[in-house]
Amino acid sequence: MGFFEKVANIFPEVRGPSEKRLGFKTKLKWTLLILVAFFVLSVIPLYGLGQNALSQFESLSLILGASFGSIVSLGIGPIVTASIVLQLLTGSGILKINTSTPEGKSFFQGLQKVMTVFFIVFEAFIYVFLGGLAPAADLLGTSAYPIMQLMLVFQLILGGMMVLYMDQVINKYGFGSGVSLFIAAGVSSSIFVRAFSPLNSVGSWAFGSGQAPIGQVWVFFQSLMNRNPLGAGIALAAILATVFVFAFSVYAQAMKIEIPLSFGRVRGHGIRWPLKFLYTSNIPVILTAALLANIQLWARLLENWGKPILGTFIGNTPASGFVLWVFPPNIVQGLITGTVSGLDFAHAGVYMLLMIGGAVLFSIFWVQTSGMDAAAQAKQMMSSGLQIPGFRRDPRVLEAILNRYIPSLTILGGIAIGVLAASADLMGALANGTGILLAVMIIYKLYEEIAQQHMMDMHPSLRKMMEK
Repeated sequence: MGFFEKVANIFPEVRGPSEKRLGFKTKLKWTLLILVAFFVLSVIPLYGLGQNALSQFESLSLILGASFGSIVSLGIGPIVTASIVLQLLTGSGILKINTSTPEGKSFFQGLQKVMTVFFIVFEAFIYVFLGGLAPAADLLGTSAYPIMQLMLVFQLILGGMMVLYMDQVINKYGFGSGVSLFIAAGVSSSIFVRAFSPLNSVGSWAFGSGQAPIGQVWVFFQSLMNRNPLGAGIALAAILATVFVFAFSVYAQAMKIEIPLSFGRVRGHGIRWPLKFLYTSNIPVILTAALLANIQLWARLLENWGKPILGTFIGNTPASGFVLWVFPPNIVQGLITGTVSGLDFAHAGVYMLLMIGGAVLFSIFWVQTSGMDAAAQAKQMMSSGLQIPGFRRDPRVLEAILNRYIPSLTILGGIAIGVLAASADLMGALANGTGILLAVMIIYKLYEEIAQQHMMDMHPSLRKMMEK
């Protein structure tokens, strides 16, 4: 047993199910329970919290599945950060891990758990001691201040570990993954609030108060009644951008290449093996968006510390430095108001390139490390008793045919999802464009998994055939 396996075994782990395949109702039950638990934890405030300098980062909290100021302020940040680091290390060849073997897979999972726990502890100390989440200012200079700091760190570590184990429960007993589920839940609730909430920014009834409501649908109609075409145009642009992202994401998800396969042991029966255009689904954009979100958080924390290495902020908006270029400008709003400049277009171009480049790189790394490459897929087909009609039953034949499609789909899908995510951000869609894209793709994939599970439960003979 290696060092990382020994360290990983120190921390408890959610035991996997004893059954080979869980039933539909069991998976649905655990998914809903964890989702409710996550929402409950997100409204439990940190005891002793005074200053919350991160509360303004609503869009970042959606991507990180966090609720700044609550016990789950870290969200999925440590899990995703550990995944990013491992993807970069394995993709660059620094770490050579063969995840196709049980030993390699066990080592990879153990290393990922150790790194996740490390980032939970590390980010908890960083958030507190760099002033992002700090005790009350009136305690500064007293003996109670460092005690309250340590108490905040303990609560953040506790919340981070709870998110880690809830993610494991979803992965083993529920539908999809915990990381994706938490993002989708946060984004969906935020979209609903940003679209239809009749309350104003201070939480009171907006109509008759003289303040605009949060819901952009109400803002649009209110602007029309007040003969304010500028306000109506900005609200309509946000609504249409959201609808566009929804529609195009669903359309892109449905695009696929189908390879005809036959069951070698059952004559006359076959299936079509789908290779989706968005081959790596939402994983690359999650990792890219989380990376950019972490850069913004670090920039804010370093600025609070008095060392604005990554840039500075004016209010909630980056004003200078590297962090300015990883924050998307609202080009559509600038065009409507007539305030857009050539620098804004350059800024938008750099942001688009960052999103596309990140999505492509993480797509390639994910395919190589998650068993989605041609060799692994060919092996899976052969183990299921499948073969291509008219070709001899040889994994090398399958691998050669799959290599015609998978590398191209990996790169093109990464480019497409990067362009779509960046475009949504630049158009100023509701609740963050990248978040909306993620929510749509996650919900679509979750629907497919639920439908497949339900079909298997309704037709046991089909399940037996697929498991052969």
